[in-house]
Amino acid sequence: MVAEGDRIIALEEVVELADAVAAHGGIASGMGTPAYGAQLLVEADDSQRAAEIAVEMFNAAVETAGLPHWPITQIETLSEDEDLDYEWESG
Repeated sequence: MVAEGDRIIALEEVVELADAVAAHGGIASGMGTPAYGAQLLVEADDSQRAAEIAVEMFNAAVETAGLPHWPITQIETLSEDEDLDYEWESG
């Protein structure tokens, strides 16, 4: 999930977001860009519901981190089955 805005995000802000999403098995990104983002682990019956839950979790983490509430410009979901298709195999 990515939210884009009108200023560059500092390292300290990404660290705060990372701390806020860590409870959900998440990681954060965005330092040095006019956007911040996170990957979250969500349990849901389908992709639509996973996205809805993730938006709620993301917005709560943004609030906790003290980041501005920018519009979410990208959401991608990946199911466990799809994740298994991309499993790395050593050669």
